[in-house]
Amino acid sequence: MLKEKQIVKGNIQFIDEDGNGVFYVGKDKVLVRHVFEKEQVQARIQKRIQKGYVAELIRVDQKHPGRIKPACPIFEKCGSCHLLHMDAKAQSDFKKNQLIKLCKDAKLPLQVKDILTMEEPYHYRNKMIIGFQKDRNRHIQAGFYEEFSHKIIPYKRCLLHPEICDEIVEEIVSLMEKLRIEPYEEDKRRGLLRHVLLRYGKQSGKIMVVLVINQNVFPARKNFVNALLHKFPNITTIVQNVNTRKTSVVLGDQERVLYGKGYIEDTLCGLKYRISSKSFYQINHEQTQVLYQTGIDMLELTGNEKVLDAYCGIGTIGMSMAHKVKQVIGVEINKDAVNDAIVNAKINDVKNIRFICDDASAYMKKAQQRKERFDVVIMDPPRSGSNEQFLSALVNMKPKQILYISCNPITQVRDMQYLKRFGYVGDAMQGVDMFPNTNHVETVVLLSHKKADSYIHIDVEFGEGEGKIPVDSIAKRAEAYKPKEKVTYKMIKEYIEAKYGFKVHTAYIAEVKRNLGLPMYDAPNAVEELKQPRKHPTPEKVEAIKDALRYFAVI
Repeated sequence: MLKEKQIVKGNIQFIDEDGNGVFYVGKDKVLVRHVFEKEQVQARIQKRIQKGYVAELIRVDQKHPGRIKPACPIFEKCGSCHLLHMDAKAQSDFKKNQLIKLCKDAKLPLQVKDILTMEEPYHYRNKMIIGFQKDRNRHIQAGFYEEFSHKIIPYKRCLLHPEICDEIVEEIVSLMEKLRIEPYEEDKRRGLLRHVLLRYGKQSGKIMVVLVINQNVFPARKNFVNALLHKFPNITTIVQNVNTRKTSVVLGDQERVLYGKGYIEDTLCGLKYRISSKSFYQINHEQTQVLYQTGIDMLELTGNEKVLDAYCGIGTIGMSMAHKVKQVIGVEINKDAVNDAIVNAKINDVKNIRFICDDASAYMKKAQQRKERFDVVIMDPPRSGSNEQFLSALVNMKPKQILYISCNPITQVRDMQYLKRFGYVGDAMQGVDMFPNTNHVETVVLLSHKKADSYIHIDVEFGEGEGKIPVDSIAKRAEAYKPKEKVTYKMIKEYIEAKYGFKVHTAYIAEVKRNLGLPMYDAPNAVEELKQPRKHPTPEKVEAIKDALRYFAVI
């Protein structure tokens, strides 16, 4: 067992899906940021988490040729930009290689194309969330949450933010000091201002400021708003959001418009969009246009298609292709986003699109029961991916094409494994660098239902003699190619108890499978909630479960 502040050395074996460099000290797994695969490093142990030991990089003894000096002064403390130590080519190669490995491990024969990158990969974020705290001298600081903690790392300028937004944050801190507005203290649940959320229209230049407060009353509201607008008259709207819950979720349910209309507008792919505080709108304006155009080009639309835009948000994907198809139906569970989508369609005079407020999975099931057909289904689910209910209804609906856009290739690959079982396969995966300088990448894959190109007729004679196929040889071959026995959770649990002498809960097995990106669709109903508040499996149990999965050839 490693100790806090212990200095350890090692060679980075691989970079995991979260951007951590991984090496081992004995059997102990060490996670360290801001490294390359195969680099020799020294690191200081900081803490132990479920995945292993988190360590701070001290020194790189053997550097990768793609390593550069990060341009950010808080790079080593802030957990937002994972790859600022890599030059542009190294970042692109890293992301492409991660996708290649994912597809290979999942046995998906996809050609992974070169990442579509940005020429200027800075100041691209159109949404920012800032927290606040007081330092030892009781001065207010604005900043980001440190990775693996709730500690705020102070900042002045961020390379990913529009400069005007950081200037607004700086003025907000100054006003908090002048008007004695206390920042929210999470552990004590006191203080007024929890967060500030900013949204910026890249094309329109419009700015939204959302003040998230810890109570219904904002004592210095008028003075605060007037002073902020005096310094920044280009602010379009200011919204007060109330969040009194003990939660890491930023926004609460109650809102009040303090200035302006409560939304901003921006132009994307030649269309205008209304964006409210809770609307989903892609972070990177420039690369979103690249992403959507890539997907549209893949589909080779004829103009006669009926399209389902699942997880549609405020309707950006569906509306961007509406002029190329017969009809689009967008489905979204967020009521505010649907309201914005309906308005957006009216603003742009798009008449062949309609929006439905519903869970995508539930809608798909109902559409299947109605025997409603779609030529194209567009999927852009959250990071958790889709689910069996949605995918089952999808394959039963039998669309000609599925355009799967994802911000999490791990869950995308998992879902594509399921779809492959029903004949939906793709030829290529295109990565789009929506989040330069971070370990994230957006991917798009076109899936089609593959049918036989042609058929041939063969006459076969069974029996003994020349030109005939012996029946006993068929039986032997059938036995050799007999499908493997389905590996159940019960078999895994029995194997672990027999070999290691302890029991593991089904939920632990499911968690390990999920972390490995394995399909979860065969999970039995036995994956119930634990009777006590849920805990994570110990490292010992995680390794035992992985051993069992290897034994049964699951991994």
